[in-house]
Amino acid sequence: MIEEAELKLSKIYQEIDHKCFVNSEKVINAFHKNNLSEIHFNSTTGYGYNDIGRDVIESIYADIFKAEDALVRSQFISGSHALNVTLFGLLRPGDTLLSITGLPYDTLHEVIGIKENESSLKSFGINYEQIDLVNNEFNYEEIEKKLKEKKIKVIEIQRSRGYALRKSITIKKLKEVIEFIKQIDSEVIIMVDNCYCEFVDTVEPIEIGADIAVGSLIKNLGAGISPNGAYVVGRKDLIKLVGERLTLPGEGKDVGPTLGINKSIIQGLYMAPSVVAASLKTAVLTSYILANMGYQVDPKYDEERADIVEAITFNNPEDLIHYIEGIQAGSAVDASALPIPTDMPGYDDQIIMASGSFTQGSSIELSCDGPIRPPYIAFQQGSLTYEYGKIGLQFALDRILEYKK
Repeated sequence: MIEEAELKLSKIYQEIDHKCFVNSEKVINAFHKNNLSEIHFNSTTGYGYNDIGRDVIESIYADIFKAEDALVRSQFISGSHALNVTLFGLLRPGDTLLSITGLPYDTLHEVIGIKENESSLKSFGINYEQIDLVNNEFNYEEIEKKLKEKKIKVIEIQRSRGYALRKSITIKKLKEVIEFIKQIDSEVIIMVDNCYCEFVDTVEPIEIGADIAVGSLIKNLGAGISPNGAYVVGRKDLIKLVGERLTLPGEGKDVGPTLGINKSIIQGLYMAPSVVAASLKTAVLTSYILANMGYQVDPKYDEERADIVEAITFNNPEDLIHYIEGIQAGSAVDASALPIPTDMPGYDDQIIMASGSFTQGSSIELSCDGPIRPPYIAFQQGSLTYEYGKIGLQFALDRILEYKK
C-alpha cells in the first residue's frame, strides 16, 4: 500500500525537497553571516552576562526570519509559555487583544481569561475579543468594522488549527490579511502564532508584514535536538518589551544563562529544514492512504500546506484510539506503552496522545493526539525522518485493521 502511494506522490515530494533546499540555504547563509564558531557553544551560568553564543543565536534567528531582533531562550518552557510572555509584554490594562482566527488553542484559554483564572490577562483588565473565520477565510468585513469602532492594541493570528475544525493559515492568506489590516490601522501590533509552520514554506510571517512571531523549539525549529525552549522574533522595540517580561525591566535580553544548551539549539536549527521536509512527506503519505481507506483528511494529499499537522476524522472513538495506539507502538521510545484517554492541564476534554519521543512533548517527532469528542479527530504531526514516519504509519494502519477483523 505504501510503496504504491509513493509512486503517486513523487512530484509532491520533489516540491517539498525544493523548499527544503531553499530553507537550508537560508540557514547556512545566516550561520556564515554571523560567523558561527565553536566558541559560541560555550555555556554561561547565573545571570548569563555576556553570553556571546546566546547573542549570536538570536542574531541568526533574526536574519533567518528577516526580523529586527529575536529572543531565543531555554527559559521559555513551551510555545504556549512564549505566547503568554509575549501577550503580557505587549498588553497593558485597558488594552484590547483581538483574535481574528477564532478561538485560540486550548492552552491559551486561561492565559487570556476565556476560562477564568486569577492570573489571566482578563484579571489585569485586558479585554479580549475574537472574530471567527468564515468558510476558512478571514472575515474582512468584521475585521474592518472592529478596527474602525475601537482601538485594538494587538491582533493575534494563530496559523495552525490546534484542535479546531478549520484549516491552517497559509503564507498567502496571512500576507493578504496583514496588508488589509495595515491599511486601516498601521499602528496595531500583529502577532503571529507560528507554531508548527516554520520552514513549511520559504517565507516567514515577519517578511510579509507581521510585527512579531512566536514559536517553539520542540516543534519545527528544534528538529528533535533542542531539549526545550521557544523563540520570539520581530520589531526591536517589541522584542525589548517581551525580553523584559521574561526576565525583568532594565535587564531584559542582557541576562539569561544558557547552561550548555547553545549547541543543541543551533544544531536543531541546522537540521530543521530536512526534518520539516520529512514531516511533510509523512503527512502527505498519511493523507493519501487514509483518504483511500475512506476517512476524511485535512489537508488532502495534494493541497497547499501551512503546517506539519495532518487531521484525520474517524467519526468514532474506537478507530481514533486504535490509530493513536499504533503510532505509539511504532515509536522509538516507550513503544510498549498503551496510550489511554486522560485529563490534561489546559484542556476541557480528555486527550489521548501518542508521543514516543526523545524529548517530552516534542511535536516534531512523530506524534499523534486528539480530544475524545465528536467527530473524533486525530492530529498527527512530525517525524524526524521520512523512513521512521512510514514505519509509524504502518504500525497505525495495522492496528486499525487488526481491530476491524
